[in-house]
Amino acid sequence: MAELRLRYFAAAAEAAGCEEEVLLGEEAAALTTVGAVRAHLVARYGPAMGHVLAQGSFLVDGVVRREDAHPLAVGTGARIDVLPPFAGG
Repeated sequence: MAELRLRYFAAAAEAAGCEEEVLLGEEAAALTTVGAVRAHLVARYGPAMGHVLAQGSFLVDGVVRREDAHPLAVGTGARIDVLPPFAGG
């Protein structure tokens, strides 16, 4: 069974109303790219999440990913961290 663990930080957690959630089965399996995850989160959590994701990024397998076409391997225990934009340089 496909499993995708999403962890939300700072403004992303505020927009989602939680710090972590797990998607299972078909819902997780349908999310095959970073763009698909982005669209799913905006549809689920609305404009507040859209605003965060417009400037934020995803940490996929320990690597920052921003490009929508980046493929995801959603299997048992896959994890994506949803990161808001950070201040500083």
